[in-house]
Amino acid sequence: MTSIYDQDLPRNEANFAPLTPLAFIERSAEVYPDRLAIVHGALRQTWAQTYARTRQLASALRKAGIGKNDTVAVMLPNTPPMVEAHFGVPMAGAVLNTLNTRLDPEAIAFMLDHGEAKAVIVDPEFAGTLAKALPLRQSATPLLVIDVKDALFTGDTQPVGSTTYEAFLAGGDPAFDWAWPADEWDAIALNYTSGTTGNPKGVVYHHRGAAVNAISNILEWDMPKHAVYLWTLPMFHCNGWCFPWTVAARAGVNVCLRRVEAQAIFDLMREHGVTHYCGAPIVQGLLVNAPATMKAGLPAGIKAMVAGAAPPASMIEGMEQMGFDLTHVYGLTEVYGPATVCAKHESWNELDIGERARLNARQGVRYHLQRGARVLDPETMQPVPEDGETMGEIMFKGNIAMKGYLKNPKATQEAFAGGWFHSGDLAVQYPDGYLKIKDRSKDIIISGGENISSIEVEDVLYRHPDVLAAAVVAKPDAKWGETPCAFVELKFGAQTTPEGIVAHCKQHLAGFKVPRYVVFGELPKTSTGKIQKFELRKRAGSATAIDV
Repeated sequence: MTSIYDQDLPRNEANFAPLTPLAFIERSAEVYPDRLAIVHGALRQTWAQTYARTRQLASALRKAGIGKNDTVAVMLPNTPPMVEAHFGVPMAGAVLNTLNTRLDPEAIAFMLDHGEAKAVIVDPEFAGTLAKALPLRQSATPLLVIDVKDALFTGDTQPVGSTTYEAFLAGGDPAFDWAWPADEWDAIALNYTSGTTGNPKGVVYHHRGAAVNAISNILEWDMPKHAVYLWTLPMFHCNGWCFPWTVAARAGVNVCLRRVEAQAIFDLMREHGVTHYCGAPIVQGLLVNAPATMKAGLPAGIKAMVAGAAPPASMIEGMEQMGFDLTHVYGLTEVYGPATVCAKHESWNELDIGERARLNARQGVRYHLQRGARVLDPETMQPVPEDGETMGEIMFKGNIAMKGYLKNPKATQEAFAGGWFHSGDLAVQYPDGYLKIKDRSKDIIISGGENISSIEVEDVLYRHPDVLAAAVVAKPDAKWGETPCAFVELKFGAQTTPEGIVAHCKQHLAGFKVPRYVVFGELPKTSTGKIQKFELRKRAGSATAIDV
């Protein structure tokens, strides 16, 4: 029987519009046409200009025969064309594939083929890599290659495309009447996972998820109109955690940054009055450990968002000393970047740094517009007790979840088994509902039948004043089955010995959790700053034991 609330009350264009982040730039250009949108070197571009250029890009793509559900790849750093692509490509109905600029030609060729890219826009810094990737493609589909020229790039390069970005845009219409997506479930972006085992998986985002996560970013940060956002986080990573769309919604300023360097970051913060930025722990550590002279005159109250690993006490203390306000978020590529936040409470301000670090180290609670984030038993799919001890798997459900994995129905089905997205992260849930990761399921160390959380050991290592970065993996052991092996990257000038590290761990850990192996050296990291534990597991075999 039809409800009275459905009789003669049809959904139509007047009372319903699919959610899309493309609406954000349209409004900002209408309401704040003369407000600054993009800063890059000497370039100053308003929201009206940026909107016109994105419409030109969409128009030019359509004239080139690219339209609904076609893939447009980009191999760009955090520069204006990357911002514009986040709007212009989906305005054409196409799907944006932001390629990781640090990958090798073989990986790039795989992604171009797997995503069936029809066009690729490339920065001069990465033209050489793309030139090597193109002959490795298996697909016979023609690929339109568009070269970007950037005044801030000073290296040598050879064009690989048939046209330049500015020439391509010139063929488009700045008043192009782009099509609002007919369905908010339409794909807007394709992002590839890091692919540490086998080929990477293609994660497909929809317009609805991109819009609601962009809005959630605003709500979590209380982000004001005209915020000045510094692009330290790569836009190729989860579409910059959806912040290209977030900044547009607030008519903010995109301060572009070609390369992450402490001096450049601090200079831009001072010059443009930066209010917000995001970054992996390695970026935050770079700033905290920079010379004091480099930090002079910074704007007060800069808000920093960190994800990738829980911020240790030393990082929180260092950020506070710079006057920065640090927010810890957690997520994965499959949930558009951050989908939980360690929401802080005023009462925490009265606690000592150690206790604040403990509370802030948790992955927190669901984002505003995410329906659910829980720790569930992966076998029964029931919530674990909220006791801070019982371990389960973090799972998500709601709008901030991918459509699925491109051309991989088996992996998609497994990821969404039981009506939740399975993160693969093992965690506990506290009585206040906050989640805390204990480990990736593959990173738990089982020693003598006892489970050892590598993250717990790493937290202790980070408390040592000489430790810049640390990772703990399992090393096979004839007696115990597995035993912890610690890889430690020391701060410049540190004199700590492996024995000193072990002594420090003994003060904070049960004996069976103390690393029996300590290896000093630079840690291998992914393109997004995450430590590559799979590589460390290979190295663990040759590690020398320490007398514990």
